[in-house]
Amino acid sequence: MRFLITVKGAEGQGMPPQEMIEAVEKLADEASRNGSLVMRGGLYPAAEAARIRVTGGKVTVTDGPFAEAKEVVGGFAIFQFKSREEAIESAKQMVELHRKHWPSWVGETEVRQIFDGAPDFEMLQKK
Repeated sequence: MRFLITVKGAEGQGMPPQEMIEAVEKLADEASRNGSLVMRGGLYPAAEAARIRVTGGKVTVTDGPFAEAKEVVGGFAIFQFKSREEAIESAKQMVELHRKHWPSWVGETEVRQIFDGAPDFEMLQKK
């Protein structure tokens, strides 16, 4: 099963400390070696983003920063795990790195299973 893990934090917390960057790189190297990491990346600030929305049949584009955004996705990773529990444990490791190496950071991770086509669709229809 593939999972998307996002890291969300309060906007404007700045760049992570070097120790945090190094700890994340070490964790990513381990996940690459064991084959669970599919892809990962950090994101530019919301000030560099754009939102495209459809409302009432009209498409609008809004450039960042977004006044209502108190929390933004700052990074993501896609993993291959055997279970949801493994994905949650991985996300907890990431939060623990933040707690240890960036104590002032405020945020969360979110774990979402990636929809993998027909078998997943059939399973979701039965729920």
